[in-house]
Amino acid sequence: MSFSPLLGKILVTGGAGFIGSALVWELNRRGCENIIVADFLGQDEKWKNLVPLRFDDYLEADELLRRVQADDPGLGMVSCVFHLGACSATTERDAAYLIRNNFEYTRTLAGWAQRRGARFVYASSAATYGDGSAGMSDAEPAQNLPRLRPLNMYGYSKHLFDLHAWRHGLLDRIVGLKYFNVFGPNEGHKGDMRSLVHKAYGQIVETGRVQLFKSYHPDYADGEQRRDFLYVKDAVNMTLALAENPDANGLFNLGSGEANTWLTLASAIFSALDREPHIEFIEMPDTLRGKYQYFTQADIARLRAAWPECRVTALAAAVRDYVRNYIVLDRRLGDEI
Repeated sequence: MSFSPLLGKILVTGGAGFIGSALVWELNRRGCENIIVADFLGQDEKWKNLVPLRFDDYLEADELLRRVQADDPGLGMVSCVFHLGACSATTERDAAYLIRNNFEYTRTLAGWAQRRGARFVYASSAATYGDGSAGMSDAEPAQNLPRLRPLNMYGYSKHLFDLHAWRHGLLDRIVGLKYFNVFGPNEGHKGDMRSLVHKAYGQIVETGRVQLFKSYHPDYADGEQRRDFLYVKDAVNMTLALAENPDANGLFNLGSGEANTWLTLASAIFSALDREPHIEFIEMPDTLRGKYQYFTQADIARLRAAWPECRVTALAAAVRDYVRNYIVLDRRLGDEI
């Protein structure tokens, strides 16, 4: 291919966060260190994700925004922007904050990248699909995007930029990634937004059992709610493959292409710890009941067409790697180098 994001300076927003730091880790594995990392470090411990990684510079996200708005030449010749920074809390209720942080910031950065001739790859979300009744297709945005009804403000803030990019013709030139349920190393700082794998390990160590939400949908028994779980190592390989393909533009679902139950995932966690499953069902908080996705499954036909070599790690193998090589050992990506 004529273009590779590995050949120039790369900007990764959200670079201390979960998927962002995993992306920097994979870039390092491929020999790339000419990276600017931007993030809001705040008061949690996601800064620890950066410690084993190699990059050229770090900027707080508000400083990056200031420089972008000023078209500061000091940022250098950025050839590719991976915009993964966002507030990803599905329970966040401050709509104005989400609009500023997830929509307006993305719009500003996309415009800057376009003017600079840089490849722009941004994180959308499977949360844009809502309850799935309007489908989960990443094809034909003119037909599908206006029909989507996100269930929470986070999903809507992501959907707004997808709509903006479509209406202004940007989807012919940029890449939007609809990540499904990504799990893996470097998510420990995410609090309630951590995956079940990370939460369950603590529950098992403390109590010997895992708690799952009961189902309030007549079509799904307790624990039979289904999600598309994707290992973060696969997610970043997919992300880089699409960035490197100049013909891969528009929206792409990033998932495993399979819908697994919470029971299947919980059983894989117990298996990774060589324990017998012990699962308890608990009430779902009222604040979540009307906003809960009971079924997600990524149609990854467009991804496979753009990257025929795409391989997805089987769920049990991914959980085993994560639990045994990272959670149990309290390691982050890069500690294994």
